[in-house]
Amino acid sequence: MKSLFEQQWQTYRTVLEHDAMEHRAVAAATGKELQIWLAQRPAHRPLPTLVDLGCGDLARMADLFRTLPLGAYTGLDLAASVLPLAAQAMGEAPFPCRWEQGDLLAWAERPNPLADGNQPERVDVIHSAFAIHHLSDSQKIQFLRGARQRIETDGLLLWVDVFQNEDDTRETYLDRYIDRVRHWPALNTLQIQAIVEHMQACDWPAQRGTIETIAAQEGWSWRWAWRGTSGSEALAVLQPCSLKNAITP
Repeated sequence: MKSLFEQQWQTYRTVLEHDAMEHRAVAAATGKELQIWLAQRPAHRPLPTLVDLGCGDLARMADLFRTLPLGAYTGLDLAASVLPLAAQAMGEAPFPCRWEQGDLLAWAERPNPLADGNQPERVDVIHSAFAIHHLSDSQKIQFLRGARQRIETDGLLLWVDVFQNEDDTRETYLDRYIDRVRHWPALNTLQIQAIVEHMQACDWPAQRGTIETIAAQEGWSWRWAWRGTSGSEALAVLQPCSLKNAITP
């Protein structure tokens, strides 16, 4: 009999392999945004550090990250069992890699243990894919506030996730997305039911418009860089800024 992790893992791999959530397109969009940011970075600056919050197994992202001119990479995930898989996927990267079991909100809110003094060690790039929507609305505010303190002033936050439309409630969003899940290929009835139960219990996607306003209040500029064909999946690019310059049309 398969363990719970093995069952969840098989479901995740099926969704990934059939590209049901457009992982390929959003990975390409993420790579494009990183290349633009790197090209604009002054040559005299040290190689950038990247923290990947909710890194998973890196099945879709390892090939991209491995080619970047990074000074260091940290992969953090709540599930310790995926970290060896992520390390295997990353392989022999030309930069130091660190793997950490932990919660993304706790990471944003605590000083880095490697930092000197009371100030957190700042990072250059924060990447998070399909993880922040598990936070409540108040926790998302806490995350944005904490991440703002942990990122360099010219840093980059790449937020890949599912989002509600501006006129959605959580209920209308879930109804629409669950109907979509029921038509995903190659999933059996038990797998579909497991996804539905997970969504109903754990998914709290940010609402477009509202989350942009909140981010601006916490000192972030916001730009939509990519949106999936279903309208739910998207890539938001956030950068630290003064409050008066936070909202981008």
